Amino acid sequence: MAWEIVVTLLKHLIHPVLGLLCLSFTLSAAPARLAIVIDDFGYRKHNEEQILKMPAAISVAVLPNAPLSQEMAQKAYQSGHEILIHMPMAPISKQPLERDTLRPGMSVEEIRRIIAQAIRNVPHAKGMNNHMGSAMTSDLGAMQLVMKTLSHYQLYFLDSVTIGSTKSSQAAEGTSVQVVKRKVFLDDDQSEAAVKKQFNLAVRMAQKNGSAIAIGHPHPSTISVLQQMIPQLPPDVVLVPVSHLLPSAPHRTYPSRDPKPVEVETPEKPVTIPVDLSHRCPAPESIEKINPQATYSTIKNIFGTSPAIWSIYSYLAYCSVAPQIAASSLPPTQNRR
Repeated sequence: MAWEIVVTLLKHLIHPVLGLLCLSFTLSAAPARLAIVIDDFGYRKHNEEQILKMPAAISVAVLPNAPLSQEMAQKAYQSGHEILIHMPMAPISKQPLERDTLRPGMSVEEIRRIIAQAIRNVPHAKGMNNHMGSAMTSDLGAMQLVMKTLSHYQLYFLDSVTIGSTKSSQAAEGTSVQVVKRKVFLDDDQSEAAVKKQFNLAVRMAQKNGSAIAIGHPHPSTISVLQQMIPQLPPDVVLVPVSHLLPSAPHRTYPSRDPKPVEVETPEKPVTIPVDLSHRCPAPESIEKINPQATYSTIKNIFGTSPAIWSIYSYLAYCSVAPQIAASSLPPTQNRR
């Protein structure tokens, strides 16, 4: 099997790889992917509409029983934003709860009723995340009932991780529900300086781990920071919807964002050319047959590590991220159906 991967690699990439040795140190690896989710949609129309004017790659989570839940979900959908149901779940601490909050000890019939109603109230949702929920998400039996119900609707679950002992991943085992987890809260402290610090932390975590999910809320300070910081994202970080980070998400490629030019000196004058090597990549159908990470691991196990082997991985990663997601860089499509 390992040699079959090598043969497939050579079959599809023999000519590009020959040119790789000259290009390897100028190729960048796959960009880090950052997903930002704004919770608590459904109460503050003005603030939420400001979020919807931001790049469509920002996901929004709508409270199912908020006064404006259906209106804001529809507006988010028309603006191209990915929608989650921000499902109220019982916390450990005593505090006011939203109507139809999921609680440990509920019957499966009651959980099914509440989730079905939430799906009706939040049209076009692709996933669900928990609003509060430290008591609920840490209860394995209760979360298993939630995951079994979600599996009928093909929704993913974003764990907001409001408690370290969350059982969401274990509860989803044996179901079709895919689970991803929040890494950074943007605005526990609502000062702009604190939100900016958390935003930068999310960017660094994405760069370090390849991806990260940050959750915020439609506070004025959060809106201001996002308006400032999103246009300044580093070139190696791309904003994506949460669904792009699911384990089974199809492999996507992302266009470079305003790559910095390279100065090439000539006897007469410097000539500026953009760093764009996508024309050196093989056909997309060839790249789609190769998983860069798996290929790198296989070749490394056979031949050992070396700059050349790492360069092959960098090349494959680069070519697999060369001309897609206009979602975060193109104007959102209006009135999608």
